[in-house]
Amino acid sequence: MERFYITTAISYPNGPPHIGHAYEVIATDVIARFWRLDGRKVWFLTGTDDHGQKMYQTAREQGISPQEVADAIVPRFVEMTRCLNISNDDFIRTSEQRHHLGVQELWRLMEANGDIYLGSYNGWYSVRDEQFFTKDELEEDGKGGFQTKDGAKVEWLEEESYFFRLSKYQEPLLKHFRDNPGFVAPESRRNEMMRFIESGLHDLSLSRTSFSWGVPVPGNPKHIVYVWADALANYITALGYPDASDDRYESFWPADIHLIGKDIVRFHSIYWPAFLMSAGLPLPKRIFSHGFLLARGEKMSKSLGNVVDPFAMAKTYGVDAMRYFFLREVPFGEDGSYDHDTMVRRIESELSNDFGNLAQRSLSMIAKNCEGRVPEPSKLQGEDEALLAKADGLVERSRAHVHEQRLHLLAAEIIELIGEANRYFSAQEPWVLRKTDPVRMSTVLYVTAEIVRQTALLGQALMPVSCEKMLNLLGVADNARDFTFAGARGRLVPGTALPEPEVVFPRLTGRKD
Repeated sequence: MERFYITTAISYPNGPPHIGHAYEVIATDVIARFWRLDGRKVWFLTGTDDHGQKMYQTAREQGISPQEVADAIVPRFVEMTRCLNISNDDFIRTSEQRHHLGVQELWRLMEANGDIYLGSYNGWYSVRDEQFFTKDELEEDGKGGFQTKDGAKVEWLEEESYFFRLSKYQEPLLKHFRDNPGFVAPESRRNEMMRFIESGLHDLSLSRTSFSWGVPVPGNPKHIVYVWADALANYITALGYPDASDDRYESFWPADIHLIGKDIVRFHSIYWPAFLMSAGLPLPKRIFSHGFLLARGEKMSKSLGNVVDPFAMAKTYGVDAMRYFFLREVPFGEDGSYDHDTMVRRIESELSNDFGNLAQRSLSMIAKNCEGRVPEPSKLQGEDEALLAKADGLVERSRAHVHEQRLHLLAAEIIELIGEANRYFSAQEPWVLRKTDPVRMSTVLYVTAEIVRQTALLGQALMPVSCEKMLNLLGVADNARDFTFAGARGRLVPGTALPEPEVVFPRLTGRKD
């Protein structure tokens, strides 16, 4: 069985999860579920970065320890994965001992390769971004100081630090980018990262002494490992690295995809590969960065007061409808804007009216006119065969979309086929055939139900609960719900008794909560 390893970025738990966290974990879940349905053995990782100066400062403000801050908020991130029906196999926290051991081993390997040295650092540092900036990367803040281009406060820091010889890996990184054109995606971000490397890489500060919340540097515990050498290692420490008795690292590494936000591409596509090269470890196969979700065209932030609670959104729209909307509405990899009215229109138009109504109408007719059993089709006509042929290619077309993380096209495949099936159903008028040609009616109802089956089969990746319910209504056996049964092999069995039809995608407007 082919192995597939996919990860999200790990989230900072210095505040509760917001819709940006939800968007990333939902998209990752769709990919993981798709490849499981397609027969791969998938390992899906998400988690939190409990360390860093932001957590340390939050703890000082609250008069508690950083561990207490993390322990108070991390359960909310775990709860979000459950609320959104996320199928992750593991949830890593950087404060766990298993992570500390792996970070320190990675450090030792880089140090043994001559790539870590002790020096001192001074520069402009952003606590929000956990990053140092050069003067050219900043602008005046209007108060006599400086800030990043997107408004983050910076402060001047001077301290002893270990450094990583990032400059040594400029040419090896460029070669890897050129030899592996799909290493970073979308292409616009790959080109941006190549330009950054070509402009010249500078050695990277790799430790801090001004606070103690983190992984102690091996042999010099007054230093803690700086955020990226700590946080990025979670992708291997969660697999048991370097514990030789844990075979998950050997089984799943290198990662097939790191799915991350566009604001942290540099760290994943430059720093992380350089660390791994230094340690002599394999590089991930692909780093895909998605865009931002914008609320009415504005980036969400606490200061603007427009941060969206994913729990409240799931309650308002339904988990599956919310999952579908975000991957249907926004071309994956680009920024996308949304509002309540847009969500309601798309959910009701495509799920309630198109998908749900097609299933409801066809299954209700089967219940009333076919003794509640899958009807027996007669000889297929050209329009029947054309529609079934399109459905039979649904999973194959979708593989290409998911392989390239074109998740919006995966959602489009579902609704486009449903649209064709609705037009077919209306043109065939089975309610008229019921009186004039009941044999033909049975064929039309069979073909329509089969389209719903194949759409629900694929739709399990996007809307697992709703599509499982749809497959239940069609009498599809539990062991016939993976992609082995896509196409003609999994056709509905005539005579199968069906349960009473029910609404799968309720309308949002006029609903009483």
